[in-house]
Amino acid sequence: MTFSDFFYGLGDFLQWTFNALQNDFWLVGFMNYGLIVLGFIGFFIWMSKQKKFNAAAKSNPNQLK
Repeated sequence: MTFSDFFYGLGDFLQWTFNALQNDFWLVGFMNYGLIVLGFIGFFIWMSKQKKFNAAAKSNPNQLK
């Protein structure tokens, strides 16, 4: 097996994967909406932790700013 065989095989696999995703709209739509929901969940977790950090920083006057 040469590097050319490996890379052609890898290219064929990736092409098959992307064609399967392109032709199956339900799966792609589910993945897109899932990523959007995960992004919002991550954003709200981040903001809640940031609120706690800001409150802790505000209550501690002996810190470096």
